Amino acid sequence: MFGIKDFLSRRLALATILTLLAVLSISAPTVVADSMIDEVHFLIPGGAGGGWDSTARGVGKALRDANIIKKASYENMSGGGGGKALNHLISTARRQHGTMMVNSTPIVIRSLTGVFPQSFRDLTPIAAVIADYAAFVVPNDSKYNTWKDVVSDFKQDSKSVRIAGGSVKGGMDHLVPAMAILAAGGDPLKVRYIPYDAGGKAMAGLLSGDTQVLSTGFSEAVGLAKQGEIRIIAVTSEDRLPQAPEVPTLKELGYDISFANWRGFFGPPGLPDEKAEAFRSILAKMYDTPEWEEVRTARGWQNLYKPGDDFYKFLENQEEVIGSMMRTLGFIK
Repeated sequence: MFGIKDFLSRRLALATILTLLAVLSISAPTVVADSMIDEVHFLIPGGAGGGWDSTARGVGKALRDANIIKKASYENMSGGGGGKALNHLISTARRQHGTMMVNSTPIVIRSLTGVFPQSFRDLTPIAAVIADYAAFVVPNDSKYNTWKDVVSDFKQDSKSVRIAGGSVKGGMDHLVPAMAILAAGGDPLKVRYIPYDAGGKAMAGLLSGDTQVLSTGFSEAVGLAKQGEIRIIAVTSEDRLPQAPEVPTLKELGYDISFANWRGFFGPPGLPDEKAEAFRSILAKMYDTPEWEEVRTARGWQNLYKPGDDFYKFLENQEEVIGSMMRTLGFIK
């Protein structure tokens, strides 16, 4: 038999063990949050060859090659200026906890213009990942050698300059040349913009002669430019980009405009906090890997990591700034 002291000692020891187990069970999700992510399904709101497609596949490749995740899968879902994929993610949210949807500045623009009724507020913001500057592109045999040549033709006859882009009218690929024309003293509402479903299709339209100029992301153009298939005549960065040091900036040409498009990821609405944090954790880990640096450098991207609440505040600010700019340009009231 054991006495009252032994009994109390054992009760105290048992209570201590139970307390430690409770603490460990509470702490575990944050300590090993990213261990629950072995596989990521990337939902891409546009077709193959565009900026969203290259971002999702580039991030997936880096995560997989660096052994941060075991498997990545991809689903291209074009339509409605990105609205089809957005609506799909929301309507099937309960079974999409392993999905990250790639998006960028257009999710703000298209919400402002009413292309679709939802906004980033209807999703779970995971993180902004990269910044990509805009570029103006022409075929190799184009008569345009600089953006100034384009401006000159536009001012003489605005209808003679057809500018392609991989987004809807009023979208980012439309907004950027409109801003550039405005900075050059032209009427942005006279820009003859030809919309395509994705960047790859817009590039095909340019190379076939259907349009004279392409407004696109620098990362989408730099590879073809290095292969000698096209020429980049201007970029919207503050300074020349190291991946194309021969290409002037709009500011350098005398136009007071610069613009960077962020790209990042969203989860479905109602995504558990621990799963959202796990997604953010694997993306943060990716930045320190040589596999990511290889992907980023090859595509001409700039790092831009804004997770969670920082991402949400960033989006709110961008909504305010872009909304003001679009009202000035007459795209929204």
